[in-house]
Order: sequence, then C-alpha cells, then structure tokens
Amino acid sequence: MRIAINGFGRIGRTILRQILTLPQRAEIEVVCLNDIAPLETCAYLFQYDSTYGPFPQEVVTEDNAIRIANRLIPVSHSSDLKKLDLSNVDIVLECTGIARSSDVARRGLVAGAKSVLISGPSPAAEVTIVMGANEADLGNARVVSNASCTTNALAPLVNIIDQIGGIERAHMTTIHCYTNSQPMIDAPRGDLARSRGGAQSMVPTTSSATELIGRILPHLQDRISGAAVRVPTASVSAVDLVVQMAADMAEGDFVETLKQAVINEHVLGWTNQPLVSSDLRSRPESLVIAEPEIRVTGGRQARVFGWYDNEWGFSARMQDVAGMMGSRG
Repeated sequence: MRIAINGFGRIGRTILRQILTLPQRAEIEVVCLNDIAPLETCAYLFQYDSTYGPFPQEVVTEDNAIRIANRLIPVSHSSDLKKLDLSNVDIVLECTGIARSSDVARRGLVAGAKSVLISGPSPAAEVTIVMGANEADLGNARVVSNASCTTNALAPLVNIIDQIGGIERAHMTTIHCYTNSQPMIDAPRGDLARSRGGAQSMVPTTSSATELIGRILPHLQDRISGAAVRVPTASVSAVDLVVQMAADMAEGDFVETLKQAVINEHVLGWTNQPLVSSDLRSRPESLVIAEPEIRVTGGRQARVFGWYDNEWGFSARMQDVAGMMGSRG
C-alpha cells in the first residue's frame, strides 16, 4: 500500500514513526510527505519528540527529502495538494486538520490518489469509520473520516456495552491532555475557557465524540451525552463513562462479560493493574479498560473507565482503516 502524508504534525509524525518501527506496518510504503514547514524543521521535529523520545535511527535531510536509516522519503511544501502529482498513491492520509470543506478534503483525489483518509471529524467525508464500531459501513467511499481520538475510544466501548446490557442512556467525560488547539498561557480563543493556559489549569470544554456516536451507531442517537476536561498533561487521556443499562446485571457478571468481549475486540485492551496515565504511553489500543475502576450500582448503572494514548492509538487506527481502504483494490 502506497501512502502520502499531508500534514506532518503530531499525527503525521506519529504515523510515520509507527510505519518505520513496527513490523506489522512493513507493507506500507510512504511515497511522500507534504507540509508547509521547512524541510529541516520537519526532520528535527520527527527526530526529537518531547512525548515519545528521540527516534532510534539516523534522520538526515537531503535535497527535498528526509533520509531515515535506509529509507529516502521525498518532501514537498505545497499549501495546495492539488498542485502535486499523486498518481502513484493509493491513499492520502490527510493530517492537516483543515479538511472541513469538500474542496480541501478532495484535493488528494484531484492530485491523482485513489482515496483520502482524514485524521479527524469532517463534514466533507462520505463516511466516518471507527474500528470496532462500524467498519462494515466503509463500502466504496473514497473520502473517509477516521473520526476523533475520543470517538475511537468511546464508540467500540458503547457498542459492546449495548450488546451486553442495552444502553438506555449514558454520559461520557473525557479527561483529555492538552493539545495544540489550546494556548500554553492565557491567550484569546473563541471559547473563553479554552482561552486559558492549557499547561496551568484543568479546563472544562466540549467533545465532538458524543455527536459523532449518533453518526457511527445511529441506534444510539441522542442517548449519550458528553463533555471534556482538558488537563495539564502532555499525553494519554481517559474516558469515564456512566451508563444506565436496560437489563439488571450483578457487578461481577458485568465485569466478566465485558472483559471477554473486550479481549475479543482487537482495538480494545484490558488491565487489572492500578495504572496511571504515563503507564499507557505508546499503547496501540483505542482504549484500555481499567478493571479496578468498574462499578455497577443498583443493577443497572455501570461506570467504566479506560485509558487511551490519544496520539499513538489514533495513529494506529488511521493505518488500520487505510489498510481496509487499500484492500478494496
């Protein structure tokens, strides 16, 4: 499978790290990178990462390319992907974060690529896919959204719980590390609370995940509400979900049934250890359920807590969905 990465930010760089270091990604060939930043900056930020540490192989720049170990990857700096020749590309991983309009989302197709996979929610996508929830809906869509990191964590979990006990209603809180959408010290943003320094305070805000659940699992439309609290950590987030189930279940039965379902779902993980967020860095799962935090009250109210590396796990799902798209031929 031949891919191009458009936008070499947090997700674009994490995807490339995984492709170059994980044996299971060896079948992916990176044809080119495109980012408006200078070549030396792209190479430096790839080699030295504040979250995941230095890249374990040599990274050097050559004429319009980055050489990483024995791989030479061409780099372009176009603000408009349509100006590039991508006729040898199967899938563009659209990681700029700006593919909201059809014009921007489809630029990879205009440049000659077969398909585009967007690293976030986008109204321009033909379909939004979350592994472990609705991958059967992919069909022949050529412009696909991979939803958000929190949606990838939440959707497989609520899908399983709905199958176990039926979801009448639920509320999700994501305890989310700060991101580039926040200032590190107070600075104007559209949302007043989001204008406050992300490294200094816990910041209550919104989450797109609950809106997307209705798109991914339509039968749960309007049954799940949600919110977010941004916290002063650089990586790894959490989902805290409270569910009102349709059927009574004892806590032990619920835990065991949920555990077996999670073990059989490859994008989810399970731990019975008393972990903290830093223990989950670089975990590839969309969500790792923390067994010690599960509670069932009154037979029908269940609380489930799970961890997710919102960059590493999401980047892994981007490649999983890209693999499904590439296998269509």
